[in-house]
Amino acid sequence: TMTGARVHRAAPYFSEDETFLVTYGDGVADINIGELIAFHKNHGKLATLTGVRPPSKFGELQCDGDSVLSFREKPSGGQGLVNGGFFCFQRDFLRYLTSDSNCVLEQKPLELCACDGQLCVYEHGGFWQCMDTKRDKDLLEEIFKYVKLFLFKISKS
Repeated sequence: TMTGARVHRAAPYFSEDETFLVTYGDGVADINIGELIAFHKNHGKLATLTGVRPPSKFGELQCDGDSVLSFREKPSGGQGLVNGGFFCFQRDFLRYLTSDSNCVLEQKPLELCACDGQLCVYEHGGFWQCMDTKRDKDLLEEIFKYVKLFLFKISKS
C-alpha cells in the first residue's frame, strides 16, 4: 500500500478536530515538533510539510557556457528545499486521499493541496538525513558513533 492510502486507512483513529502528524520513519532530524505544530496551526491551512536542504552528494558547478564560474565539492544546503518527510495535517486534508492501495501522498494529494492553496512549508535549517540507501545508513551509523563517543567523553569530564 502506498503512502496516501496508508494515511487514509488510519483515519478512523483520528478525532474529528485533530491535527495529526505523519512521517516516513526513514529520516533522522532535529526538528522541534512543537514548533512545527505551532507553525501549522498558525497558518490555518490543511497541510504543512517540512522542507529541508539536503547535503549534496556531488560537486556543484556554476557555468557560463562551457566556462566554469565556480566549483564547490559537496556543498551543504546547495540545492532548493525538498520534502523532509515530516508532516502536519488537519483532518479535512483526508479529502485528497483514497484507500486505493495506489494512492501516493506525494503525488496527486499534495499536488492538489498545493494547487488549492492549502499546503505550507515549514523550513527546517537544522540536521536532517534520510536513510534511503546503504550509503545513507552507513553515514548515519558513523554520525551516531561520533555522537556517542562525544557524549561519553562529556560524561567522564
